[in-house]
Amino acid sequence: MKGLETYTVGMVGLGLMGGAIALALRSEGIIRTEGRILAYDRDPDTLEKAKAAGIIDDGMSVPEAMLGQCDLVFLCITPRALLHFMENQMAAFRPGTLITDIAGIKGSIVAAMEHTLREDLDFIPGHPMAGSELGGLAHAKSCTFQGKNYILTPLKRNKPENLALLKTLIYRMGFGRITETSPQEHDRNIAFTSQLCHVIAAALIDCEADTRITRFGGGSFEDLTRIAMLNAPMWTELFIENQEELLKRIEQFAGSLDRLKRAIAAGERTALEQRLQAVRERRAAMV
Repeated sequence: MKGLETYTVGMVGLGLMGGAIALALRSEGIIRTEGRILAYDRDPDTLEKAKAAGIIDDGMSVPEAMLGQCDLVFLCITPRALLHFMENQMAAFRPGTLITDIAGIKGSIVAAMEHTLREDLDFIPGHPMAGSELGGLAHAKSCTFQGKNYILTPLKRNKPENLALLKTLIYRMGFGRITETSPQEHDRNIAFTSQLCHVIAAALIDCEADTRITRFGGGSFEDLTRIAMLNAPMWTELFIENQEELLKRIEQFAGSLDRLKRAIAAGERTALEQRLQAVRERRAAMV
């Protein structure tokens, strides 16, 4: 197997995450002068800016022009776009290509890939737990990977050497922990740690019309609502695609909120203090 530094890596989608991954590959010295970073994006201006900044070596407006050259491809697009892309571009991949993704759901993607993926391709589903409320290539530098989590949901057919190589790359990009799990477990837990958080942030902003209320903010409001600056089309898709698990988590949260509401309404000082102390201890135990 040739060294990772000599790989030709292709980025499908050069928005916030695609740009951040390409930057990490470049800045961490993972892909050196012997290798190349290519990109396909529908926006020619994005490709031109990325090339001018040295983030990529070349950009293509036609995916077939890139895929046949790549050893490794990152699919940095939404779940539905990913499935559509793979359906239409499957034949264009170079034999033996290692493919991975960054999508925020896994069940539907893995189900599709297990039935349609070419035998000579290796697709390892992934989800970097990093991002920013600011989208696009222009904000890729603000998307740090240092110490962050990365989730993989490998397929039974994955080659061990490819899985090992991808893990090495992930750690070299700066991620601090890799968790391997099933697509079902991923979607169940992501519904809580990511999607529910975005729902709560959106609901918090949605329930208050005073746009000047930030003058009374002291940090808590800002921390809780930063992610309300979300990409509406993408998060709508993620919420709907994972609606079964997300609705369970919303009900779970609503039950906890209702218990706190009842304790406050009844003036149950001791019970409320005990619950808040239990919450503090549980959060401290989450590592």
